[in-house]
Amino acid sequence: MHTHSIASWQHDHVFLGEKHDRHERRTWFVVALTAAMMVAEIIAGTIFGSMALVADGWHMSTHAAALAIAALAYRFARKHAHDPRFTFGTGKMGELAGFSSAVILALIALFIAYESVTRLLSPVAIEFGEATAVAVVGLLVNLGSAWLLFDEDHHHGHYHHDHGHGANHSHAHDDHDGHHHHRHNHDTNIRAAYMHVLADALTSVLAIVALLAGWFYGWTWLDPIMGIIGALVIAQWSWGLICSAGAVLLDTVPDRTLAATIRARLETGGDRVTDLHLWRLGPGHSGLIAVLISDDPRSPTEYKAKLSGIEGLSHITIEVNADNHRSHQTV
Repeated sequence: MHTHSIASWQHDHVFLGEKHDRHERRTWFVVALTAAMMVAEIIAGTIFGSMALVADGWHMSTHAAALAIAALAYRFARKHAHDPRFTFGTGKMGELAGFSSAVILALIALFIAYESVTRLLSPVAIEFGEATAVAVVGLLVNLGSAWLLFDEDHHHGHYHHDHGHGANHSHAHDDHDGHHHHRHNHDTNIRAAYMHVLADALTSVLAIVALLAGWFYGWTWLDPIMGIIGALVIAQWSWGLICSAGAVLLDTVPDRTLAATIRARLETGGDRVTDLHLWRLGPGHSGLIAVLISDDPRSPTEYKAKLSGIEGLSHITIEVNADNHRSHQTV
C-alpha cells in the first residue's frame, strides 16, 4: 500500500513538443535532400568547370551538417526523455541544437560575404547556362524542404497532466477559452532548420537573378553584390535565432505577462509571493517555482488550484510559509 501511495505522487519529466516525432522525421528527410543536392552541385560544378557551383555545393554541406544536428537533437531528446540524469527532461535539447545551428548560420554568412567580396575584387568566369540550371534545381529542393519544415500549427498545444492528490509537482489544466494562451509553444530546433533551408533558398534566388543579369546584360558584378546582400540577411536571421535560443538556455522568464498573471492569482487574501521562478522546459512546457508567505497559510494544493486553466504550466512547485515563522509547509 505504501509503495502504491508513493507511485501515485510521482510522474515523468517528459517535456517534448507534441509534434516532436513529426519534426524529427521531416528533418531527417530534409537532411537527405540537402545532402543529395550538395553532391549533385559538386559533381556538376566539376564537370562544367564552374567553381561557383562547387563552392555552393560545399556551402550546402554546412547546411546539411546543421540540419543533421537538428535531427540528432530530436533523436537524443526522444531516446533520453525518461533518463533520470536530466532533472527537467530533455525538452531544451532543441534549444541547444538551435543555438548551435544559429552559430553555423552566422559562419555561413561570413563565408558568403568573404567569397562575395573576393569575387567582386577578382571576377571569375562563369558558365551561366549550367550554373543557372543547377541553381533552379537547388531552389526547388530548398522550397520543398522549407515546405516540409514549416510548422503550420502555431496554435497553442494541450499539455496538461493532472496528477491530483496535492502531488509534489502539479500539472495545470489548459485554458480552452483563450484567455491564458502561452506564447512559447514554438520549437526552436525546427525553426533553426527552417531558417537554414530558407537561407539556401534565398541564396539560390539571388544567384539566379545575378546569373540571368550576367548572362543577358553582362552584369557580372551583380553576382557578388547579391552574395553580400544575402550574407547580411542570413546574419540577421542568425542573430535572431541566437537571441531566442540563448534566452531559453539561460532560463529567462519566457512571458512576463504570464508571470504577472500567476503572481496576481496567488496573491489573494493576504498571501504574498516572495519568490517566483518561471522558465521554459520545452516546446509548450514551462516550469514554475513559487514561494509564498501568508498570515493564514493553506495547503499548497489550494494554491495550485488557483493556477488551474493557465496553459503550458507543466511543472509546478509551491512552498508556503507562515508569516509568524511557526509553521512551514512545502510541496
